[in-house]
Amino acid sequence: MKLLAFATAVGTLALAGTSGQPPKLASCPVFPADNPWNQRVDKLPVARNSNAIVDSIGAGTGLHPDFGSGLWDGASIGIPITVVKAGVHGSRVSFDYADESDRGPYPIPAGVRIEGGGDRHALIVDSSSCKLYELYALHRSGASWHAGSGAIWSLRSNRVRPAGWTSADAAGLPILPGLVRWSEVASGHIDHALRFTVEHTRRSYVYPARHFASDSTDANLPPMGLRVRLGAEYPISGFPPQARVLLQALKTYGMIVADNGSSWYVSGEPNAHWSNDDLHTIGRVAGSAFEVVDTSSLRPKSK
Repeated sequence: MKLLAFATAVGTLALAGTSGQPPKLASCPVFPADNPWNQRVDKLPVARNSNAIVDSIGAGTGLHPDFGSGLWDGASIGIPITVVKAGVHGSRVSFDYADESDRGPYPIPAGVRIEGGGDRHALIVDSSSCKLYELYALHRSGASWHAGSGAIWSLRSNRVRPAGWTSADAAGLPILPGLVRWSEVASGHIDHALRFTVEHTRRSYVYPARHFASDSTDANLPPMGLRVRLGAEYPISGFPPQARVLLQALKTYGMIVADNGSSWYVSGEPNAHWSNDDLHTIGRVAGSAFEVVDTSSLRPKSK
């Protein structure tokens, strides 16, 4: 019965698009409704060199959910989120890229959740101030903390990083707003763009990205911040419920190149409720099903 109710919710809600309200987490908006992450792109024009860029990413390569349930090499699968309240002691963090990192302090609790693998991202939401703290390559260093880079965001603001600055992500973007979260999929709809990685990028970035991580000037490679969407005519009704909600979001909101990595890897949070079998059916969707979106007109009205 629960599965039937979930499938019904998918059928009635996933096609409804945005409600005009921003996504929420811990009673906080995940950036304003007019933030680029939260704006639909299903009606925007296709970029002139769409086919060439998709070919460079991998037209024959399938999507891959870089998240799920259970453990992989002893770590949860995906990028976890830690929610804290007022009163958590603010910690000073030293950085490898201190000149492009926000000094903090960062409210890192004793039980902070850190992504497994080499990236070791930590995403911390302070529900009392609606601030987002993101750290890359976070480690304990004696009694203190050390990270590759770090960024602090107001979840109520559209403010971006200074031009040329990284964040906890190579594109200088926040990670949180692009994650596939279980609570959203369970509700039957995702109302924001998703985050994904590609193997090779260009020495360039487009708004809202602020940083590049490549030496190549090949115009057929994607810049950081590039946005793609699943073609409107691509049939998704035959996919299982969890995958179908994700694919509908890719039609309506698309996904944004945020880092170098395996091509077409879609980011999400770890959660025991994911069906890994269901999620991995998105591997049937090849890169050729996507088109690059011309987002030159996409700007928020508020700051």
